[in-house]
Order: sequence, then structure tokens, then C-alpha cells
Amino acid sequence: MNALWEFLSFSDANIRYVALGSVLLTASSALVGSFTFLNKKSLVGDAIAHAVLPGICLGFIMSGTKNPVALIAGAFVTGWLSIVLVEFIVSKTRIKEDTAIGLILSVFFGIGILMLTVIQKSGNASQSGLDHFLFGKAASLVGSDLLTFSIVAVILLLMVFALFKEFSLLAFDKDYARSIGLPVKGIELILTSLIVLAVVIGIQAVGVVLMAAILITPAAAARFWTDKITTMFLLASVFGAISGLSGAFISYTAPSMPTGPWIVIVISSIAFISFFLAPNRGVISRLVRQTRIRKTINDENVLKIIYQLGEENRNFFIPRLTTEIIRKRFYDKKVLMSILKRLARQGYIERTRNLWALTEEGKKRAQRVVKIHRLWELYLTTYMRIAPDHVHEDADTIEHLLTPELEEQLEKLLGYPKVDPHKSEIPYGNT
Repeated sequence: MNALWEFLSFSDANIRYVALGSVLLTASSALVGSFTFLNKKSLVGDAIAHAVLPGICLGFIMSGTKNPVALIAGAFVTGWLSIVLVEFIVSKTRIKEDTAIGLILSVFFGIGILMLTVIQKSGNASQSGLDHFLFGKAASLVGSDLLTFSIVAVILLLMVFALFKEFSLLAFDKDYARSIGLPVKGIELILTSLIVLAVVIGIQAVGVVLMAAILITPAAAARFWTDKITTMFLLASVFGAISGLSGAFISYTAPSMPTGPWIVIVISSIAFISFFLAPNRGVISRLVRQTRIRKTINDENVLKIIYQLGEENRNFFIPRLTTEIIRKRFYDKKVLMSILKRLARQGYIERTRNLWALTEEGKKRAQRVVKIHRLWELYLTTYMRIAPDHVHEDADTIEHLLTPELEEQLEKLLGYPKVDPHKSEIPYGNT
């Protein structure tokens, strides 16, 4: 606990530089990375991250030292060049984008490794530490790095706020943006430059190998929690900041642990938690919802079968054996018993020994399902021109999904018909 308070007090200058630098880097990268994620170009960040390595080596060769300006300038040029080449390959050949990205990524990274090896064997004493750009070394951040990160973070924030609507429109409907006269190419150029800038600055902390995770993972995690784009961007920045701060703290308490990989592990953990536990979009939530829907479909199908048995002799409340239901539609007997007991608990069915009969509530629910089924069959044959013998399966699905509002509209559209395409009576409220 003492270590935590000491860390959060930021009394030590080195802690301050590493913690704040990591937070600025991860939060601002997550903001820009969200647009990459929404544009379905997550691999682009990975390609840029790997493509900046030869630029760093080129900057070192030209300056002869690890001059930050020369290294960043070189990284920016090759990072940007990689995206231009990907777009050129995609537009001028039949190679698809993912293949082009993989090609450019491996070629640029290979050239970078080759140049780095040559520099390390050149005998130049200044090259020491240049390999930190591969895996990053956030613990070595100093005051000037924090200043650089702050400036870049402000630039990224200002640009994102200024062009938020334009970036969002491009992410969701590029053709519409073009039709209303937006300079799509110019906006894409600015967004690409911002992504390259975020990557170039970030590699000093987490390295070219892990930079893509900082860029994309916060946005992927945030997407599971919301459908609103502004909330998603806010969450992505918060997740990024938490991972940056946590990575710096873990590295502080265990000095042998590198900060960059810990940042990636923390943000990956947040992403996995989001994948499983997020409401509505999480895996567990979806499983619960699917199970509930499956139960509803089974319940309504069994009610519908008992109702249809009742139609044969115009008495819907005659108790039925399970064998009669299975004869109408096959069910495993254990499954059917489970469904019938559930319907009995809900008050839709009454049990007398081994016989099952609809209650008044059960009849109403079954009647609605049968009505929607037959109305939908009539709609498909009347408006979609589908043959009557091909509409049953579609109707069997839609009967469980149609809302009361759509049901009412369907009735009005068809003029409250009395029979379906198979001449079966369509039951209404007082039937």
C-alpha cells in the first residue's frame, strides 16, 4: 500500500515522467486508434508500427546520433510511406488490402532489422539503446519526452475535436461524405497523418512490436460497452489511460518488469473482461439472451401445437397427451416435459395427471403466434410473390419476433384477412 501511495504522490521526478508519459501516450493513441477501428483498418496501425523502424535507422544514419528530431522525422516518413504503398497496391493491383498490409509490414520490418544490425556492427558508440525501439523502454522516459508527449497529445486532441464529425462520417458512410462535397481524400490524409504521428511517438515507450495493441485494443474494448460513438471514444481514452498508469505502477513495484509489455497486458485484460462481461454485447450477455429467446421459441411452438390440435375439433381446452404433441411436431420427450412444466409454472398450461391443457392465457398467447404466422405467410405470397409452399419456414421464425406495433401494421396492410394462403382461418381477438 505504501508503494501505491508513493507512486500516486508523483513526488519522484522519474515516476512522474514515466506515469504521465504513459498515460498521455495510451490515452491519445486510443483516441486516434478508435477511428482506425471504426474504419475496419485495425491492421493499418500494425503496418505503420513496423514500418517506422527503417525510418528510425535512417534518421540515425543521417544524423550520426540518436537525435530525437531526426529519428521522429525518419519514422514519420517511412510510416507514412507504408500507408501510401498499401493504398497504391490495393488500387493498382488485384491484391486485397489485408495481403498488401502483410506484404508492406514484413518488407519494411525486414529492412528495419537489417539496417539496425548494420548500425549495431558499425562501431558507432551512439547506437547504444537504439534497439529499445523494438520493444520500447518507457522506464527511460525523461522530462523532454513528457513534454513531447504532451504536445503530441494536445495536437491529436485538437485535431480529433475539430474534425470529429468528418472522421465519423468517413468511418460510417464514405460515399455519402463524398456526395455532400466533403474532401474525402484530404480528410483521410489528415487522419492517416495523425495515426502515423501517434505511432511514431508511442514506439519509444512500447516499441514497434506492441504499438498496434495500444492503438486498437482500447477501442475494441470500449465498443463492447456502448453504441454511442462519443461514449466509445471517451471509454477508449479512459481504458488507455488506466492501462498506461497501471503498467507504470507495476513496473515501479517490480523494476525488472518492462513498462510497455505490462501496459499491453493490462489493456488486453480490460479487453477480455469487456468481451465476456459487457452488458448487451458481451459473450455472457449474448448467451443469456440467446437462451431466453430459445426458451421463448420453444414455449410458443408448444402452445401453438396444442392450439392447432384444438382447431381440429373447435375446442382449445381439451387436455392433451405428450404423444399427441410429439405426433404433431417431434420433440425429445424430456425436453417437451421441461417446456410443459415451465409453461405450467407461468400459468399458460394446466396439468391433470399426464394430460396438459391450455389455460385462457395460454390460448391467447398461442392464438397470437398462429395469427402472426398466417398473416406473414399471406404477406410473403401477396407482396413478395413467393409460392405458398415456400413461406412456412420464414413465418415459423417471424412469428416469435414481430412486435405488437408491427403486428398491427401488418393487419392493416393486409386488410384484416380471414384466411391464409393455405385457406386456414386467421384467428383474431374474439375467435
